[in-house]
Amino acid sequence: MASRRILSMAVAASTAALVMGTTSAQASPPGTKDVTAVLFEWNFASVAKECTSTLGPAGYGYVQVSPPAEHIQGSQWWTSYQPVSYKIAGRLGDATAFKNMVNTCHAAGVKVVVDTVINHMAAGSGTGTGGSSYTKYNYPGLYSSYDFDDCTSQVSNYQDRWNVQHCELVGLADLDTGEEYVRATIAGYMNSLLGYGVDGFRIDAAKHIDAADLANIKSRLSNPNAYWKQEVIYGAGEAVQPTEYTGNGDVQEFRYAYDLKRVFNNENLAYLKNFGEGWGYMSSSVAGVFVDNHDTERNGSTLNYKDGANYTLANVFMLAWPYGAPDINSGYEWSDADAGPPNGGQVNACWQDGWKCQHAWPEIMRMVAFRNATRGQAVTNWWDDGNDAIAFGRGSKGFVAINHESGSLSRTYQTSLPAGTYCNVQNNTSVTVNSSGQFTATLGANTALAIYAGKSSC
Repeated sequence: MASRRILSMAVAASTAALVMGTTSAQASPPGTKDVTAVLFEWNFASVAKECTSTLGPAGYGYVQVSPPAEHIQGSQWWTSYQPVSYKIAGRLGDATAFKNMVNTCHAAGVKVVVDTVINHMAAGSGTGTGGSSYTKYNYPGLYSSYDFDDCTSQVSNYQDRWNVQHCELVGLADLDTGEEYVRATIAGYMNSLLGYGVDGFRIDAAKHIDAADLANIKSRLSNPNAYWKQEVIYGAGEAVQPTEYTGNGDVQEFRYAYDLKRVFNNENLAYLKNFGEGWGYMSSSVAGVFVDNHDTERNGSTLNYKDGANYTLANVFMLAWPYGAPDINSGYEWSDADAGPPNGGQVNACWQDGWKCQHAWPEIMRMVAFRNATRGQAVTNWWDDGNDAIAFGRGSKGFVAINHESGSLSRTYQTSLPAGTYCNVQNNTSVTVNSSGQFTATLGANTALAIYAGKSSC
């Protein structure tokens, strides 16, 4: 079996991020609701319940589930990213539970994105979670040694395109996605997921697969317009760049998350006035964004749940700011970065057994409806104090203020909202906007205010 680090890296080490000036296919998730709750390592039965109880009512457009394919045995979370077959037979549930989850989420108005591992197969040898035997380069009934790239050493040089896309990511068996059989087999797996009703895919380790190979695979899908979100981590000067992949769909903009950590921890929120393309990122229309994901929360490159108000306010800002399609990472407490999910992925209740449920934190969850209500509206009425207090409107539909200062802040804000009474969804208090579009409010240290049209009472 590959090293214990295999998946702290097998998803993280994977990719490269995004640059401006791109042409795009289907970009941000279609429809009026573009926020995805990423329920990391939740089992399918728990996801189904959450779609009904929380995600649908809160206005989430999508839920992303962890890889469903049969994988190596072990309690660590990264075992999910070492497939041994394409059967739905991992720790999170079988095909029946998966199909029930998709149907239940759809009934709640939530679409389903599947984290999809198609760059590689497992290392080592043994019996998978669904009973399949395997050895590295031989997965009976699926792949044999002929289906893997000739380079059997680890990826070691990100300045060398061939090395990145033909060698092995942290020792995992690298599929030769230039081969007809491999392309057809991967497409067959993805078509089986589409057959269960899934709406899209997160392509794990996309940076390690030639963009043209992915385009070929996508062209074989029963629904070639299915949503794609590709993991391509930006690296300055690297041979493989995220913009190569935008013709296939969205690409995850890792710099967005890295920069939010730096700004919220060490710099001034006032700098965020032109956040997005103005910072050299790829076009908003092709960017998938997040405050953290399952890799970055563990490797320290972004904020995570341990960062308290900085983390919460960064998520509030992301949901209020019109750049990219946001993911809300929702995982579990950890001290050992390799530790797998509590209860094998079963969530009996939020905020129990270590489940953090960030998607259900009131300050975050209530911003999903704000985002849906302000969709398509430009940033207006920007204000900042030159330091760590900012405020901005979303046209005539909404207004947000964030006080990241160490003390409380009282002031009068100018908005473009119609006069009336609004609910500040951050703390369920009323805000009155006068006929000039102004309101006066006091924000405590490290708190926010958010009001939007259509939400007059709390």
